[in-house]
Amino acid sequence: MTQSDTDDNQGSARSGGSRLAKIIAHSGLCSRRDAERMIEAGRVKVNGVVVSDPAVNLDDWQGVSVDDRPLSAPPDVKLYRFYKPLGALVTDRDPEGRTTVYDLLPDMGPGAPRLLAVGRLDINSEGLLLFTTSPVLKRKLELPSTGWLRRYRVRVKGKVDDRMLEPLRKGITIDGEAFQPMDVTLDRQQGANAWLTVGLREGKNREIRRAMEAVDLSVNRLIRISYGPFQLGNLARGAVEEVRRKILRDQLGLSAEDMGDTPKAKTVRRQPRGPAKQPQRAARPATRRDKPRR
Repeated sequence: MTQSDTDDNQGSARSGGSRLAKIIAHSGLCSRRDAERMIEAGRVKVNGVVVSDPAVNLDDWQGVSVDDRPLSAPPDVKLYRFYKPLGALVTDRDPEGRTTVYDLLPDMGPGAPRLLAVGRLDINSEGLLLFTTSPVLKRKLELPSTGWLRRYRVRVKGKVDDRMLEPLRKGITIDGEAFQPMDVTLDRQQGANAWLTVGLREGKNREIRRAMEAVDLSVNRLIRISYGPFQLGNLARGAVEEVRRKILRDQLGLSAEDMGDTPKAKTVRRQPRGPAKQPQRAARPATRRDKPRR
């Protein structure tokens, strides 16, 4: 195939569908940014022809190959709850060799889709961390426009007066950065520490710790207990559990097609053509009553 043929294919592909880099990312192979690098490096082909433009649009994943290996179909959309313990980094790999959440996840077996962490928790925080097989779902869960409340159990050092928390409820500015109002409840004072429940919708870097420092409180434990409708519950540290598909559909409003479900074939009952035939009765043996009278 000539270069002009390739250009024609790329031009026609732009008319609809999804971007090539997005299709590769949706397959679970890598992130969209990594997919763009692969395409620009000439590692991606469409129907046997190298494509170097990440913005090329295609109808679906069929005919796409990376390093001459056919792209797999996008995995079913799944969501997992994970209890991130203290000391684990939310990253694929750490150059310093520290433990990451991916080191702690159980082996899903050969051919298992790549799991993507939804949002982050810093190394000194613990609690609920969501993982998904779908880059689309990951983005949807992370967007601020979803407006989902994230709740935390927070232990702070010091004597807490409820009036100390009012600035957090109204919204404060720290080093020129505005923080939205938080839902803050004083649960109990326990010796030199106090337990709070904090709810926020933004999730900026170290937001709760920085906000507490602004009102002269020091956080010494932080546990995320919910992310939108998904709860930590009684999940054990380091444990992972799949969210049931019905709950996922109901909470996120996903269709069967969004979930990657294949509709089940309906059982069709065939109706008989014409009137049904009456079953023939077996002939009974003759008796005296059946003989004609003389």
